[in-house]
Amino acid sequence: MPVQVAVCGPGECTEREWDHAHQTGRLLAARGAVVVCGGHGGVMAAAAAGARAAGGITVGLLPEADRAAAAPDLTVALPTGLGQARNALIVNAADAVILVGGSWGTLSELALAMRRGGVPVVQLGGWRIHDQDGHPPGGIVHATGPEDAVRATGLWP
Repeated sequence: MPVQVAVCGPGECTEREWDHAHQTGRLLAARGAVVVCGGHGGVMAAAAAGARAAGGITVGLLPEADRAAAAPDLTVALPTGLGQARNALIVNAADAVILVGGSWGTLSELALAMRRGGVPVVQLGGWRIHDQDGHPPGGIVHATGPEDAVRATGLWP
């Protein structure tokens, strides 16, 4: 069974976040990974487009009960009807989670991935989390670029 990597991020993103997500999707597909995302625009669409350009498979777990709003580069669009609760499905379907950029939805995916445990969680840009003493929590790898993010998952030599 191929490796599955979730690429999470805001539905509206900057040009830099788009470029990072697109390159991340392309790099993952080149390694044979299935890219799992939320199936909409922004970072999700960019990761799917990058993976598709590299001949990869992309799966979008949509919050709606239909596929009408699915990103065009998805190989598989799964309508869940779960709203934002579908974020739990995204991170639980993944062997690693890469977050590009930041938004409230992305923050929820980060929290769910950390609560899940047992999978690499890599952040590329976006919001930074600190504890009550101002220290970053352990377990989140902060990448400097898409290649660093893919390497930081530890899924490939």
